[in-house]
Amino acid sequence: MPTLYTAITNHGFGHATRTATVLAELQKRSPEVKLIIATTAPRWLLEEYIEGDFVYHPRVFDVGVVQIDSLQVDREATLDAWKQIYYQQSDLIEREVKFLQEHKVDLILGDIPPMVAEIAKTAHIPCWMAGNFGWDFIYRDWGGKFIDLADRLSETYSHCDHLFRLPFAESMSAFSHIQDVGLTGARPKYAPEYIRHKFNLASDRPTALLTFGGLSLQSIPYQNLANYADWQFITFDRNAPDLPNLTKANCDRLRPVDLMVVCDRMITKPGYGTLAEALRVGLPVICLTREGFLEAETLIAGVKNYSKHLIISPQEFYEGDWSFLNSPFQAPDLVEAKQLNMHGEETITQAILDYFN
Repeated sequence: MPTLYTAITNHGFGHATRTATVLAELQKRSPEVKLIIATTAPRWLLEEYIEGDFVYHPRVFDVGVVQIDSLQVDREATLDAWKQIYYQQSDLIEREVKFLQEHKVDLILGDIPPMVAEIAKTAHIPCWMAGNFGWDFIYRDWGGKFIDLADRLSETYSHCDHLFRLPFAESMSAFSHIQDVGLTGARPKYAPEYIRHKFNLASDRPTALLTFGGLSLQSIPYQNLANYADWQFITFDRNAPDLPNLTKANCDRLRPVDLMVVCDRMITKPGYGTLAEALRVGLPVICLTREGFLEAETLIAGVKNYSKHLIISPQEFYEGDWSFLNSPFQAPDLVEAKQLNMHGEETITQAILDYFN
């Protein structure tokens, strides 16, 4: 039985969901592969994408960015958390190498904790990674005392044997062997008619999906929905108020991509997974800008190039009257927008199967 060990960064939900789509494709095509998933992303989240069995292995190998919500970061807390990781690193590597050997792991896939490359090197197991940015890219932009951390992570990433570079990426120059692949993402599970019937949604009213990642936002200005009584809004926010034109969809393991099929636009923050799935289903995007997290710039550039879009500021979202809902969408900047590869999970899966065979 071939065994794949996958390590997922402990930052939000996006890394977990996009990697889970690859593992779901792999499991569908080769059910005999044993999957081990090392992450502290909740098991229920992974199970929304992976229908079969897998070994859930809670481990912390990196920090990502400590966040207040889906837009705001805490730099000092991030640095303190990395210091704690490095204090434990030797023990973490030793323990994990033993785990890999006990489970006869054949291949490691990371998204995208740097330490996994060190673990793989010590265990003499090939290490592949998939992503559109490395954490060295984020920290280097912060400057000052984060430069040393960025340099250290760049050197660690250099031990990775193969990188699947997703669209909307930075150069990721720390990696020595890079293969560009298409967008990864889940496919909708249900037909539009099923979703409309389930939530009593009309087919002839403007419908907007509000989704802001696993951390959501501290305060969504739901009072603005009263200005658009003829619209339908959908949210996953359990704490949202009860409003006549707002549907709460946090039930039955539904995911944002499952609701996209009944929407004509999505309001969101820069996040790879959500944006990739919107592009794959052809849903226009209203995207907030985000300061202090450099990946947001590459994602927004991708949205501008390949999607009907509006880019708005947090001020417009939080303090305005949402008049942007009545603004026309901007067309994609690239004429060849439809040529964007939409099947990255298939490419990565095939590479894994070729390795096992």
